[in-house]
Amino acid sequence: MKKLSIFLFIILSVKGFSQSEKEVYSIMDANAAKLKEKSGAYSVSVGIVKDGKVYTKHYGEIDKGKGNKATNDSYFEIASITKLFTGQLLAQAVLENKINLEDDIRKYLKGSYPNLEYNGTPIKIKDLISYRTALPRNLPDDAEIRKNMSDETPFQYNKLAEHYTKDNFKQDLQKVKLDTLPGTKYNYSNLSLELTGLMLENIYGKSYETLLKENILSKAGMDHTKLELGKGEVLANGYHSSGRLMPKSISHLWGASGARTKSTMGDLVKFLKYELDSKNSIVQESQRNISNSKGDWYGYFWDGYGLSEHGKMGYKHGGAFGDQIWFTIYPELNMGICFIVNVSGQSTFPALYNSAARLANDLTTAPGKKEIEGYYLKGDNVVFTYTHPKNLNSKLINSASVAGSFNDWKTDHKNYQLIKKENNRFELEVPKSSFEKGKTYTFKLILNGEDWINASRNASNTDGTDDNNLTLKF
Repeated sequence: MKKLSIFLFIILSVKGFSQSEKEVYSIMDANAAKLKEKSGAYSVSVGIVKDGKVYTKHYGEIDKGKGNKATNDSYFEIASITKLFTGQLLAQAVLENKINLEDDIRKYLKGSYPNLEYNGTPIKIKDLISYRTALPRNLPDDAEIRKNMSDETPFQYNKLAEHYTKDNFKQDLQKVKLDTLPGTKYNYSNLSLELTGLMLENIYGKSYETLLKENILSKAGMDHTKLELGKGEVLANGYHSSGRLMPKSISHLWGASGARTKSTMGDLVKFLKYELDSKNSIVQESQRNISNSKGDWYGYFWDGYGLSEHGKMGYKHGGAFGDQIWFTIYPELNMGICFIVNVSGQSTFPALYNSAARLANDLTTAPGKKEIEGYYLKGDNVVFTYTHPKNLNSKLINSASVAGSFNDWKTDHKNYQLIKKENNRFELEVPKSSFEKGKTYTFKLILNGEDWINASRNASNTDGTDDNNLTLKF
């Protein structure tokens, strides 16, 4: 019976109930308070798209002691969220047969760039969108600045970019050297995005800003997303985790990487809905598993696209000097989550990541009796178990495994690979003798080698840490 109850709990936990508006806002309140505490932000904004409805709420104040709470129309720098716009523009060019994913990028550049290849292997469009160009991180070159990051670093970045033009970029692009074969090694590169902006302008004969307005912003109804603010429009203040007021980003390049984009929570929830449109062919292309990866993929410039306990999940992080954005979608549930915090520091990213996971679980799991998750005991064996919700596509699961303190958290440990029992159920029996009686072990279940499953809100065996690991003890 215990085994059955665990299975039923997991199956019903994702999409077997509805929540009232009051319940959703209560969940938002609790998660925003936790995020505010963990991130140290003065201001926290939360946006949710669920069951076709949009929820937004704002907490704290933009400037400490001033009582100036953010609104749906408050402007923030959204940084790398912009890369999703750029990805859609490139996806549109692919669908319109203006470019091909196998093309050498130099086909869409004016001038000579013999340096944009390695041992005769050129950079292809498909390398560009998956951060495998072998190009440096940034132009202008900021490698020295990045060696010692502090609350002074943004000011140094701005000094470097203050007089750096598009012509300077093109000149420096002819001098960069690839350090490995394109297509083989992940290397996050803002340079690649500005290069994409240049290519898009050459392909369409229009500015990146015009392409953005015509093809995405106008269609999504995003009237408050722009590269330059108008007269009387004010950008919200952002802070370093040290408490120091941060400068606004300076860039004279195309803006395709995100250094120039400003937006609002009101517009970002519109973009969540836009990304969740299953009938929009451009959106679907921009999320596609281009390389047919058995693990995660990048679509067109996503930070990650793969599986979760809520089915397919795509996420993007935007890190500006004084604020950070988290943007994530769960297409199989038609659900999306967005956070804006006006702080930037080493602890901000993990605070956002963990908050998004907690909020998603709270929004999809009906409150119920606390149950042990992830394993049950059967005779002399510990049975690790995972059941994917029946309303989600289990065919996307290529492997399931368990990693924890008992195997040095190795996701690829050959003795801890779960075996498929049914279409959506995976199990592994391990002798109790492999564990020390009375000792507490922590663990997580993993899909496709890299997608870590989060414990639900009804799990009784969690360790109480931010990672929300499951525990095993007998």
